[in-house]
Amino acid sequence: MRDTSPQPIHLAEYQPPAYLVDQVDLTFRLAPRATRVLSRIHFRPNPGIHAGHDLRLDGEGLRLISATLDGQPIEAQPDATGVTIPATALPDGAFLWEAEVEIAPEGNTALEGLYMSRGMYCTQCEAEGFRKITFYPDRPDVMAPFRVRIEADLPVLLSNGNLSAKGPGWAEWHDPHPKPSYLFALVAGDLVATSDQFRTMEGRDVALNIWVRPGDEGKTGYAMDALKRSMIWDEQVYGRAYDLEIFNIVAVDDFNMGAMENKGLNIFNSAYVLASPETATDGNYAAIERIIAHEYFHNWTGNRITCRDWFQLSLKEGLTVFRDQQFMGDMRSHAVKRIEDVLTLRARQFREDAGPLAHPVRPESYVEINNFYTATVYEKGAELIRMLQLLVGEDCYKAALDLYFTRHDGQACTIEDWIAVFEESAGRDLSQFKRWYEQAGTPRIDVTEDWRDGSYTLTLRQHTPPTPGQPLKEPLLIPVAMGLIGPDGQELLATQVLELDRAEQSFTFEGLAARPVASLLRGFSAPVILNHALTSEERALLLAHDTDPVNRFEAGRALARDILLAMIREGAKPGPVYLDALRQMLRDEALDPAFRALALGLPSQDDLASALHDAGDTPDPDAIYLARQEALQIIAEALAPDLATVFAGMQTPGPYSADARDAGRRALRVQAVSLLARVDQGAKAREMFARANNMTEQLGAWGALLAINAGEAETAQFYRQWSGDRLVMDKWFAAQVSHAEPDQAAGLAQDLTGHPDFDWKNPNRFRSVIGALGMNPAGFHAKGGASYRLVADWLIRLDGANPQAAARVSTLFETWRRYDSTRQKLIRSELERIMAHQGLSRDMGEMVGRMLE
Repeated sequence: MRDTSPQPIHLAEYQPPAYLVDQVDLTFRLAPRATRVLSRIHFRPNPGIHAGHDLRLDGEGLRLISATLDGQPIEAQPDATGVTIPATALPDGAFLWEAEVEIAPEGNTALEGLYMSRGMYCTQCEAEGFRKITFYPDRPDVMAPFRVRIEADLPVLLSNGNLSAKGPGWAEWHDPHPKPSYLFALVAGDLVATSDQFRTMEGRDVALNIWVRPGDEGKTGYAMDALKRSMIWDEQVYGRAYDLEIFNIVAVDDFNMGAMENKGLNIFNSAYVLASPETATDGNYAAIERIIAHEYFHNWTGNRITCRDWFQLSLKEGLTVFRDQQFMGDMRSHAVKRIEDVLTLRARQFREDAGPLAHPVRPESYVEINNFYTATVYEKGAELIRMLQLLVGEDCYKAALDLYFTRHDGQACTIEDWIAVFEESAGRDLSQFKRWYEQAGTPRIDVTEDWRDGSYTLTLRQHTPPTPGQPLKEPLLIPVAMGLIGPDGQELLATQVLELDRAEQSFTFEGLAARPVASLLRGFSAPVILNHALTSEERALLLAHDTDPVNRFEAGRALARDILLAMIREGAKPGPVYLDALRQMLRDEALDPAFRALALGLPSQDDLASALHDAGDTPDPDAIYLARQEALQIIAEALAPDLATVFAGMQTPGPYSADARDAGRRALRVQAVSLLARVDQGAKAREMFARANNMTEQLGAWGALLAINAGEAETAQFYRQWSGDRLVMDKWFAAQVSHAEPDQAAGLAQDLTGHPDFDWKNPNRFRSVIGALGMNPAGFHAKGGASYRLVADWLIRLDGANPQAAARVSTLFETWRRYDSTRQKLIRSELERIMAHQGLSRDMGEMVGRMLE
């Protein structure tokens, strides 16, 4: 039965470990139902802690066979969460703990600890999975070198570090770098490798392997290329070289996350390793490139330097997200990458900040740490790094990072350690900036302007709305990058950074020949909501002439949002100013096709619901959906000749390439055909589908047909063609649900959960149906609450097998309070039903409890 009052863990109550670990030796005798794990752990008292402490070892679901201290048997009575050895039973100095436990990986559906995925043994230990493998102080500030022996009748036996010895049915691995238990990894199975070599800047040769199931090795080339480019980039940009003799990546079909950075043995969701032009979209290729880089970059920002406790999670994740964003900008387009990151931030993190799940980048407490692998920790955490770089400058940023790596290598650190290297390198007090880590919520900046005889005064006022547990907010240090554009489109003031550090500040610019239009928050210089009243003509001016590509995109998006809000509220229509601006942008061949593809898109249904809610209105999902549909139709009719020209001109003849140039052309072509389908009844979409030699165009064309409630033949053909490919079938499920008409979405999702290929215990497949339903806002919020009931039913079912995956999908309900009373009542009823379920996990209990508060 679930503990109905789980006790939260508080940052303020942190205590350093009473005992440190000098060496860990593990032996695994693998068997699906009865794996034996033998541990030898060399402990010593922490010299910074007074003597007399009990030894507490975490452990869950373990059957203890035997335990000894310094070779002598000891009576140990495990409880539900571990075992305690009283201080009176411990030697005064160092001692050796040995234990043998039994676990059952085949029955481990939670995919934490040691589990099996279609016959392959696999581990996932972050955040607290190691305690499901053996008894250990499972916390990130206990670091030790590991030696691992694996015994099994399987061809491939892998663990962290370097291979030290092997023989028939066994292999031994040694990781000389001290690491916390969450970075432990083991994989065993029938696998084949794509192999390569890399020579570091220090002259060491590193063996590279990507391990997959037989038959998938032809889909690993791009991942290997991305890995080698990541290694080169980290050396050139951050001066960080790899430090082991071997680097292994393994693709696993059943995985709760995207990937895991275990030292020397990265374990990946197969979706982020396997790619071929026929089975993977350009978006899939970009995701592989980014996630390969992200996990590799963790070798220094997360592994060599880790976090002291889980409250400091953004210390490794926010920093590493920022590093992968830099890498992707260098590999592709900085402008397009930045726009994509801003869209992701708004769609995921701003939504989180605006609801009951809001929390600081460094939370003050948690019940289940798995629930804090959030957009706030990752994406907002990365924005904080970006702001630091902007405030101190690129040279000082580099100096601070060099100091961080030198000072803290091999340590478990805190946000304070991180801020300190910037204060020392920049010679400035950043205590106000540190509030970004401590305060939840998305700040608002209200803008007023005054123009008098060549003098332009800009007044900025900042405030952050209350969030759960934080009703009052202190002013933040906010970098506002800005420029001024004249009425003729010429730049009157090049980009400069204003530091807004008070509730209200004014900035005056003299000697201007004409009243300017302010281009504010260039590059999206801070994760804030900017309230800047501009006319349609001023927005069109910025869309046409702003030298900052992010703000050029933002001007078009704001113009579209204003039009859509007017359509929802007043029944207005898109006018010539907006349509002419779109036409001009579409015809501008000097613009990156990827940028034009993004600029053609409309604000999402969730964006519009958020904007209405912020303005004090109650969003109507039906009205939002209908307004977007009408706007898309008007745009398609107005731009049809230009869209047809783009469709024909953006073809990519020759062999498929995933590079930024060709991917951008395909993105614009797919965007064009999606609009054209609304005026040619899908003729060009069917043509594209029939001729497509790559998944980007095939899926894009099919999606264009689904969006106009067509494509039944293509749906059947897609299934016949790809029913044998698990990753492509995830696309087949998701596309149907996400494009379904609002009144059909719940019924379609229900039908698909009964499909023979629906494997609800596989996280990717579960998300492709239940998660996709939540990504169809009008369908999810369709009147009557059928989608709410369906999602709740499946969350309860999945929670019994995989609490972590279920809790993450539960966030579909997080914005429920923004809607009308009827929908609120329906959702509350489902949340209360979930909460009352007997045996609910701590993961789900915490999430639903916070949503109901």
